Parts: sequence; C-alpha cells; structure tokens
Amino acid sequence: MTKAFTVTAVWDPDAEVFTTVSDIPGLVVEAGTFEQSVDLVRSPAPEIIATNVPAAQAPYTVQIVTTPQLALA
Repeated sequence: MTKAFTVTAVWDPDAEVFTTVSDIPGLVVEAGTFEQSVDLVRSPAPEIIATNVPAAQAPYTVQIVTTPQLALA
C-alpha cells in the first residue's frame, strides 16, 4: 500500500515567504513562491522520508498544497 504524506505551504505576509507544515518529520522549507516550495520539497523529501520514517516503504506520494488567503483592508 502506498503511504501518502502532505505538505502545506503557508504564506507568511510579514516575512513574505511560504513556509511548510508537514507530516514528514524534519522537512522544513521556506521559499519566495509556491512553485519554489514545490521544487524545494521534491528534492529532499525521498531521503528525509527514508531517514525519518523508516516504516514507510516506497513508493509513496507527497501532496503539496496551499490555502488561499485574502488580505482585506
């Protein structure tokens, strides 16, 4: 059975970056755009999962999401 992980990119308006919240222990990403967040997660995620979640057997999926936010004046 495929293990699924979720990474949520949250916009920080004060720092003007996306930071991640994840169920992958040890995966923390900060980037200027959502697309950069996706790229930064894609690269280290397999190794971090293998190291920090050894019970998870490949293949696994990583869903990267963001939530829309609307700033109102």
